[in-house]
Amino acid sequence: MTGTRSRAVDAPVPGPDYAVPALDKALDVLELLAGSDTGLSQAQIAAAIGRSATQIFRVLTLLERRGYLYREAGSGLYLLSTMLFELAHRQEPLRSLVAAALPAMRRLADQTRSSCNLSVLDARRMRVVAQVVSPSDFGFQVRVGALFPVGTTASGLVQLAFSDEGEGGTAGAADADADAAAAADALPALAEIRVRGYLEQPDALQPGVTDIVFPVLGSARALGPEGGALSRHALAVLTVPYVATSFSDRTSDFVRERAGDAAREIAESLHGGAA
Repeated sequence: MTGTRSRAVDAPVPGPDYAVPALDKALDVLELLAGSDTGLSQAQIAAAIGRSATQIFRVLTLLERRGYLYREAGSGLYLLSTMLFELAHRQEPLRSLVAAALPAMRRLADQTRSSCNLSVLDARRMRVVAQVVSPSDFGFQVRVGALFPVGTTASGLVQLAFSDEGEGGTAGAADADADAAAAADALPALAEIRVRGYLEQPDALQPGVTDIVFPVLGSARALGPEGGALSRHALAVLTVPYVATSFSDRTSDFVRERAGDAAREIAESLHGGAA
């Protein structure tokens, strides 16, 4: 079952045992299908989460009836619907962020003839929450909802640079041991990103793409119990995956300048006009 992961092998979360077996099964199913490249049968789901097919039958039926799953016509395989994604976007802070960002992102895409996307830290990974596609005939884009590592991607490094982890703390925002090590190794670079205010580097996953990334900064706050120096953390990061080809009529310098303007505009919108 390529592309799946099982909750059955995850380490238990410490704390009081308020077990709700039916809910545990439902969450196991949702998490399993969220990590699956293709749909899974009832038997495959049961085997992956260490349950019998009869144990999960009622759970699958309920999740399907409530709209969280659907069955593929013909194969009968279970797949996730977009319900979880829709629920996430009903969250007021995220709705406000996306609503504030989209006008500036649309202008940025028009000015640079490049796609741009907005991502936030989500469970120790970077999740793309908004995107505006390039108006030109050629460009590079990512899927809204996609997740990327924190410690090894440009967006993640900018997020870390403007967070507690990037201000001398540990790389605790990383998702796994390898990612934590990568983020820890990047600590000197994080200081440079904070000074420069942005990051521009080749994309870690796609050759030929240069990521130009700016933080969308929150309000300044005092560092330490007695105040002193002010810190501004990233609420989100704005990325332009810049592609320099014969289709490009904008330089990276121009794109960088416009991306910085857009990130500041988004921050000002979130703070009611005060950056």
